[in-house]
Amino acid sequence: MTPRSEYDELRAGFTAAVSHELRTPLARLLALLESAELPGADLQALLGQAHGEVAEMRELVDDILFLSELEQQREVVSLGDTGAAPVLRELVAEFSERAELAGLTVDLRIEDESLHVPLRRRMLRLVAENLVVNAIRYAGEGATCTVSLRRDGDAIVLEVADDGAGVPEEDVPRLFERFFRSDRARTTRGSGLGLAIVKHVIEAAGGNVEARGGQGHGLDVRCSLPG
Repeated sequence: MTPRSEYDELRAGFTAAVSHELRTPLARLLALLESAELPGADLQALLGQAHGEVAEMRELVDDILFLSELEQQREVVSLGDTGAAPVLRELVAEFSERAELAGLTVDLRIEDESLHVPLRRRMLRLVAENLVVNAIRYAGEGATCTVSLRRDGDAIVLEVADDGAGVPEEDVPRLFERFFRSDRARTTRGSGLGLAIVKHVIEAAGGNVEARGGQGHGLDVRCSLPG
């Protein structure tokens, strides 16, 4: 297959996936609007749900555009040098309430406050946020999510691990594919692009990312960056 035909095939597959992912919230939004026309409809409640569907579509479109920029190798990551500890502390504090509402405990473990990573602050936050949000959405009530930062040889490791519901072992290698969702993830909202974005950012910075886990054994995502 020629590079051009490979590109056309990739583009066609991506377009089909985007269309499929947008169709679901659009169908729900249409159903809400139709319900609003019925006698005795609770317009305030329906309006709130409609806002949620629009927000989900906006999140999906934003993630699609951002991932497209990453895949075209634009200067999105713009490698820099960021002290990681303050960014992670701010993020964990910001998401503590959301985690609590989901029945999840978030712990932060920083081995060395002076550790820096070769990412712009925005990119580091984006990676960590996607990993923490993934745990909040899918780990399940009663789980603990541990965000850790440490040095491992010549690498700086950012790891987000939970002891929650986990995913089937056969799904683990596919978690970084665009729009891929395991069975549990299909029942919750989300663009299905968070982990794909994490992979692209980390690899653009010269690092690598891997996931480990299994059904009932939680999920552990480890990002290694040049130190």
